[in-house]
Amino acid sequence: MAPRLLVFGDSLSFHGPDGPLAADDARLWPNIAAEALGGGGVDLVAGFGWTARDAWWSLIGDPRVWADLHHADAVVLAVGSMDTLPSPLPTYLRTGLRYLRPDPLRRVVRKAYLAAQPRLAIALRGRPVVLPSKLTVQYLDTAVGALRVLRPELPIFGILPSVHRSDAYGRVHTARAGAVAAIAGWGRRVDVPLLDLGAVVGDHVLSGRGNPDGMHWGWEGHASVGAEMARLMAPVLRPAAT
Repeated sequence: MAPRLLVFGDSLSFHGPDGPLAADDARLWPNIAAEALGGGGVDLVAGFGWTARDAWWSLIGDPRVWADLHHADAVVLAVGSMDTLPSPLPTYLRTGLRYLRPDPLRRVVRKAYLAAQPRLAIALRGRPVVLPSKLTVQYLDTAVGALRVLRPELPIFGILPSVHRSDAYGRVHTARAGAVAAIAGWGRRVDVPLLDLGAVVGDHVLSGRGNPDGMHWGWEGHASVGAEMARLMAPVLRPAAT
């Protein structure tokens, strides 16, 4: 029986070369990976800008996830990339801009912040970040611990953060190296295999062949990540995939 995947992700899991897409689009990497593993399908739990903290919150707070977990043959924690982005405003203030009223005030403030963000990212050398690597590891570790209590036999996989050349962040990504080291060390400690997104799509993104926003991927990138994720998972899932 082909394995069914439960994937926690950010926009890299559902955003193509021209914008966001429905989760069942066959060209997205989670669906490519699932097809390569036998076509068991994917339950994608994701959102724009999601971090490891958002994945944890969805795991403990979304009853749809609780239901999906009963049917999953493997979990992929494909979060951590957005954690490394510069965030000149604290997350609670940045995400709170959407709640400003009246609407004209919200639009003015948001436009001003988006204009200032790349300049501040450069001036502050990429600090602070959306989520420090210490907290990224903490949330990933807590999620894995909970999953192993609920489903001890369930294989779990993760990622190392992707790269970007986004003008929206001043093309600054100084926090990535430290986050990669921290997550890689955690993955070894808890025996969670990790796919290095930077190694897989680095050239695709940094050469400008991805989305014009400099962060998301073209179909070439999705195809590569889907194939490599399936290759990473296959040795563990082979009994289920055959």
